[in-house]
Amino acid sequence: MRIGPARVANVHDLLANLDAPAEATAGARVPVLLPLALRQTYDYVLGEDMTAAPGAFVLVSFGPQARVGIVWDVPFEAADKPPRGGKLKRITGVLAEVPPLPAACLRFAEWVARYTLSPLGMVARMMMPPAALLERVQPRLGVCCNAGAPPPARMTAARARALAVAADGLVRAKSALAAQARCSAAVIDGLVAAGALVEVAIPAPRLAAPSPGHGTTVFSPAQERAVHAMRAAAAGAFSVTLLDGVTGSGKTQVYFEAVADTLRRGRQALIMLPEIALTSQFMDRFAERFGCAPVEWHSALSASERTRAWRGACTGEARVVVGARSALFLPFRELGLIIVDEEHDTGFKQEDRVHYQARDMAVVRAKQGDFAVVLASATPSIESHVNARQGRYRHLELPARYSGAQLPQVTSVDLRQHPPERGSWLSPVLVDAIGATLARGQQALLYLNRRGYAPLTLCRSCGHRIECPQCTAWLVEHRYRGRLNCHHCGFSLRIPEKCPKCAAPDALVACGPGIERIAEEVGQRFADARLALLSSDLVPSLVDMRRLIKDIERGESNIIIGTQMVAKGHHFPQLAMVGVVDGDLGLGQADPRAGERTFQLLHQVTGRAGRALTLGHGMVQTYMPEHPVMQAIISGDRAAFLEREIRQRQLALLPPFGRLVSLIVSARDRELAELSARDIALRAPAARRIEVLGPAEAPLAVVRGRHRWRLLVKAPRELDVQAYVRAWLAALPKPAADLRLTVDVDPYSFL
Repeated sequence: MRIGPARVANVHDLLANLDAPAEATAGARVPVLLPLALRQTYDYVLGEDMTAAPGAFVLVSFGPQARVGIVWDVPFEAADKPPRGGKLKRITGVLAEVPPLPAACLRFAEWVARYTLSPLGMVARMMMPPAALLERVQPRLGVCCNAGAPPPARMTAARARALAVAADGLVRAKSALAAQARCSAAVIDGLVAAGALVEVAIPAPRLAAPSPGHGTTVFSPAQERAVHAMRAAAAGAFSVTLLDGVTGSGKTQVYFEAVADTLRRGRQALIMLPEIALTSQFMDRFAERFGCAPVEWHSALSASERTRAWRGACTGEARVVVGARSALFLPFRELGLIIVDEEHDTGFKQEDRVHYQARDMAVVRAKQGDFAVVLASATPSIESHVNARQGRYRHLELPARYSGAQLPQVTSVDLRQHPPERGSWLSPVLVDAIGATLARGQQALLYLNRRGYAPLTLCRSCGHRIECPQCTAWLVEHRYRGRLNCHHCGFSLRIPEKCPKCAAPDALVACGPGIERIAEEVGQRFADARLALLSSDLVPSLVDMRRLIKDIERGESNIIIGTQMVAKGHHFPQLAMVGVVDGDLGLGQADPRAGERTFQLLHQVTGRAGRALTLGHGMVQTYMPEHPVMQAIISGDRAAFLEREIRQRQLALLPPFGRLVSLIVSARDRELAELSARDIALRAPAARRIEVLGPAEAPLAVVRGRHRWRLLVKAPRELDVQAYVRAWLAALPKPAADLRLTVDVDPYSFL
């Protein structure tokens, strides 16, 4: 993988001076970056009795508002004109309680901003501490025994119990002490007033420190070789290792040894997962190997948990962080290893604000920090395969399952020959296989990557299709909730009793299946089955989701029905059969990665079967069993599929052999969006080897009420396409007030 465009790729120059410059003192002029959509720093003057090192968080006035900014070490794309009147504003305060960003974070933010063509302020926004850390929140008070204080003048049985509990000197919340002493809060308040107890701040809980020597693992010969290579990589300078192992081969336990070696060297480790909120099994394995749970970082954390994790990464107290893609922007003090698990997963691509691919940015972060990065997957991306073939990445393979179990046999169900019954979605062949699996006391899984009950609701009387009023998308019926939802903008309404157009009663009919409809059919066919539905919109919280997964693991459900989240690394020992309801779903898209994504999903989900000693079986319902993707899944010939896919990409100069940049022009007025897109295309600089395609109306033409037109820049791999787009954008006139131009370097979505 080429680290970036030529003028920003020389990371060794950036690494030459990572030590933070000395603190600026009172009266000094310092550049400050605001976490807004700004591409430059602004100069401010430090006030009296103030000092601030680069990376420090400061309070400044910006326009009419007070803002928190970051002291930068050097001006970044400074403004051509000085502030009005030439007089610099003063920094109004330094947030000394907040640890400053390390210098490595400043360099990484600049690199990401230049590569993605994003404002530096928006990249820095992803590095900002949680709001609770920036606010001067009053500490939570508790009580403890006031050593040496005389006993209160009036001693009651309740007071005596409270003092006896507090005699150990621990700090407790008043409510906790009252509950433990079996007395009221008024008794505790009375003891505080009498001086027998004293109020003190409750110390924040410390983060547990993983022990690299806590657990031991018995490895297979193939795993042992991979562990040896992994340890060597982790102990050296920058390197990228592709850990390519079949489902159930024990990749996690192998890269845990690299984490252990990193801890022994006194460095921090980051493990990135695409669905951190669902990985309770991963947390259990980690605790078994290292003696405690890792620090988590994802959107489901509470404010206090996010604050502890951010501060722990910055101070070095958090030795191992397991997180979603945003964890890459935590301010690690001593980062020495990054693991990207399920590196092929599209969840690592951010599609809003700053458009970045976290897998690729992890490689950049490791390059800048001169340490190792490991990319792990059972179905590595084409990009990683090509990099391994060309020698950029070390390639480690685990070709067999750790348990010795065979990989599942996968067969196709040709829906042209074995169609479902009228009004049903499961072929009789698949239904019989589910029944046989249940009869053996084993689990079956049905996979359909479609949430809700049905993707379309129409009127059988007038043919009206219920669409989202803000998007060119049909509303999806969620029957369990009694609502129609748009999965693009979040619009929702109750399922109407009459057709919104012709008012015909009882005329609305659901078309097509979602997992709720599959669950309804399964419940009718297998009345005694214990069903579990895994979908992000059906489980209310992270705790509930993890509880459900543990219940499935224990065998409390014998039929699991789920969306693509069931394909993400779960280990269900009793799962013997996987049925894919619609194997063709991802193939009919104008997306150069459609075949690759479908192969990865089907391979991953069928790989959930037979991971223990049970012989696994996968069945894929399809109308196109002759399709190359289906043939590759059924035959298990991944090598032939990769050869074909890589050859097609190379001939078409598509990634990783070429570069793509997507430009999306949007406005609330359709004519404004179209005319602006055409004008932007006409202003594209002439370049012999760079092609500008479009503009064309986007397949998803309207989102949230905004009309969308797309342009696509296509260039050879070796060209600096960012420089081309940067020059193009600089030559554009000031856009209309409602017009938006979104740039996505290395796009993954073509809707």
